[in-house]
Amino acid sequence: MPDANANPAGRRPLMPLDEALARLLAQAQPLAAIEDCNTFDADGRVLAKDLIAALTVPPTDNSAMDGYAVRTADCAAPGAELRVAQRIPAGSTGEPLAAGTAARIFTGAPIPQGADAVVMQEDTEALAEDGSLGRVRVQAVPQAGQWIRRAGEDVQRGSVVLTAGQRLTPQALGLAASIGFATLPVRRRPRVAMLSTGDELVMPGTIAPEAMPPGAIYNSNRFFLRALLLRMGCEVQDLGLVPDRLEATIDGLRAAASQNDLIITTGGVSVGEEDHVKAAVQSLGTLEHWALAIKPGKPFACGTIARPAIEEGGRDLCHVCGLPGNPVSSFMTFLLLVRPFLMALLGARHTVPAAVQMMAGFDWPRPDRRREFLRARIGADGRLELFANQSSGVLTSTVWGDGVIDNPGGQAIAAGDTVRFIPFSAWLA
Repeated sequence: MPDANANPAGRRPLMPLDEALARLLAQAQPLAAIEDCNTFDADGRVLAKDLIAALTVPPTDNSAMDGYAVRTADCAAPGAELRVAQRIPAGSTGEPLAAGTAARIFTGAPIPQGADAVVMQEDTEALAEDGSLGRVRVQAVPQAGQWIRRAGEDVQRGSVVLTAGQRLTPQALGLAASIGFATLPVRRRPRVAMLSTGDELVMPGTIAPEAMPPGAIYNSNRFFLRALLLRMGCEVQDLGLVPDRLEATIDGLRAAASQNDLIITTGGVSVGEEDHVKAAVQSLGTLEHWALAIKPGKPFACGTIARPAIEEGGRDLCHVCGLPGNPVSSFMTFLLLVRPFLMALLGARHTVPAAVQMMAGFDWPRPDRRREFLRARIGADGRLELFANQSSGVLTSTVWGDGVIDNPGGQAIAAGDTVRFIPFSAWLA
């Protein structure tokens, strides 16, 4: 099998993705500032402190169904008839249940003392009786404990319900509310500046498609990168296309660094390329260029620019990540490297989504020596289908696909093989 890190004559050795990610994450010190966020507005934010329950949920045994609370000893055979002695709606407390009686009960209502089961109303027949709550015929023999939710089966008082570093989901917000949290302590949002380089780039709307000059292309990277950052909850400053002058580029980067935690550039990071962004960043700080052993997305740059600390206890560095210009390469290096880096800035416990094992429905007989991220989708038969054109410039593949196959360098794939699949939904949530 060919070595993905081979170093042909005259070329730099390729850096494995895992090494690049480890080096990048080692630089990511969690943001110091913590904010109190209304629980209604905390979806997608990263929790900064453990949430500890100050109460038990549910606080008492309660009914999981609308029906009748009974003593199982009174219902040993189908058809037992019991006098309905009380009615217990949710939010009220009943009296102890006397032998030979039942309590009409509703979902969420506390179980009366003496009852040891709930019979759902579908398994009963109400029998009218003048001047009382009537009688009920229990058609099915209940088992002790049936349709009873036990006190504390959801949350125990004093337990850690949500942990620091957890990215909050809608269900987590509901859980936090269930234990009384109206606000939540979260990490502040990362501040990210974006800029593009390349004289060939044109913004949609400025030139009609039929009037595009030779060699010009619309700037698609700017749109999906901004959307990815906003989905992560970042505050985004879009610097647009930088002027093709060194001093202007230095001034723009210095201003962006003073206000942001990260600057993302696209284009100008391939081996041998020269542009003003490289020189400008290096004049203000440091910039390393890595050749990654992945396809798509081999060129990547990372560095820092010195700046005054944005907040008390914060770092005096703004990070810089340089993505390749080809759209699929830019998209994938953001997901594989920049997104985990931002999650680490937020103090998130999980920065990289897990792959799932799936069956290939195609042949891939000529793999690249680099680790490949092949755009694929789930077919009607449950097997993965491969997009026909895996070029780094074909953005259609990322819309057509459900995710990527994480294929080790030099590994051929045959139909029926098990492969590692990472859904886009795991990154884009």
